[in-house]
Amino acid sequence: MEQSPPKNSSVTIIGGGLAGSEAAFQLAERGIKVNLFEMRPLTNTEAHSTAFLAELLCSNSLKSMDITNSNGLLKKELELGNSLLIKIAYETKVPSGNALSVDRDLFSQKITEIIETHPYIRVIREEVSEIPDTDSPVIIASGPLTSQKLAKKLEELTGSQLYFFDAISPIIDADSIDYSKCFFKSRYGKGEDDYLNCPMNREEYEIFYEALIKSERVKFKDFEKMAVYEKCIPIEELADRGIKTLLFGPMRPVGLEHPISGEKYKAVIQLRKENIEGTAYNIVGFQTKMTIESQKKVFRLIPGLENAEFLRFGSVHRNTYINSPKLLEKNYKMINKNIYFAGQISGVEGYVESIASGFTASLDIFYRYFEKKDLSYPPDTALYSLQNYVSTCQDKSFNPSNFHFGMLSPIDGIRDKKLKKEKMANRALEKIANFFEKLS
Repeated sequence: MEQSPPKNSSVTIIGGGLAGSEAAFQLAERGIKVNLFEMRPLTNTEAHSTAFLAELLCSNSLKSMDITNSNGLLKKELELGNSLLIKIAYETKVPSGNALSVDRDLFSQKITEIIETHPYIRVIREEVSEIPDTDSPVIIASGPLTSQKLAKKLEELTGSQLYFFDAISPIIDADSIDYSKCFFKSRYGKGEDDYLNCPMNREEYEIFYEALIKSERVKFKDFEKMAVYEKCIPIEELADRGIKTLLFGPMRPVGLEHPISGEKYKAVIQLRKENIEGTAYNIVGFQTKMTIESQKKVFRLIPGLENAEFLRFGSVHRNTYINSPKLLEKNYKMINKNIYFAGQISGVEGYVESIASGFTASLDIFYRYFEKKDLSYPPDTALYSLQNYVSTCQDKSFNPSNFHFGMLSPIDGIRDKKLKKEKMANRALEKIANFFEKLS
């Protein structure tokens, strides 16, 4: 059961990545003592190359600064909440147009210096192989490369096997779909017309197939080269097995004749609603290792998606994460325990999302345990939507996700897509600004 730690107790954070570093700072700034465990450099991972906290492993970009972009909106909300890592990102910014890209070494160095010299933070350089048995709150932010010892203990804690592969299909902005080329129907007409179907004739399929097998692909890293479950096979690798393979897999046309004309097709791609409002659709079974540019080129060959706007691109990679909807309540807290998950292990995807999860978990701990207050973000904000996704996602197979505009309630009556996003962003920022003002 939950405990009520005294004012002078400390919080334990496992993992000094983006989420752990942000969480440690937010708690320390509020006068809470933090024990931050980071196993590097004593125990390295397959991907890290330094001992710095908050090391960026892949790109040095935190993506767009435009509030009509999902990453831009989430960053702006964090900025309004005085996020340390977003502040340092702007201080270490390098030229990259409208994107917030950083000098990755300087970014991590500055954060490490701030964290290690903070009077309320104790950085402990050792591997954690047991879940701390303490009445005080614990944040597990060990990341997608969680050590095997800790992963085993987490499996015992959660009562289920951790997911080790992230098979993500692209998500499309519903407003960018040409519905005149598609039709709604479930296979064989069973159930409601839950799927939006994009049909192809023989010529369209052959053009699509040729582009798919010739696409540029992101190579698996050495530590990702392990047995990939069949359901996680990238769409382009399925295509490599032969031109008919997709026709018996994710592009199977059987049972998907046109509901009015009865016309049969060579292939059919199914899109499924990503949310109740229907503002976003995912391409069913289209996990991919194609580069982003190749995804744009190839997937826009699908009838109805010629002008598709991508809310999230597809991917397949190793990613240790928990089945959050079954384990977490709001704000990344484990049900009936003093344990929080933050960063990619919680089921968020992306740099800014990891920062946001650490930020939210730390605020919830502070207000729940030390101030005896409830922390409830206002709906239709990015911070609310992200934590709500990981705790309430209804998909049978839970997949990590970035924040995207499809998680927000739509604004009706506006046809211009950019204006609609601007209105949604301004609504979110007004709500979150008022929230932080009242919170303080």
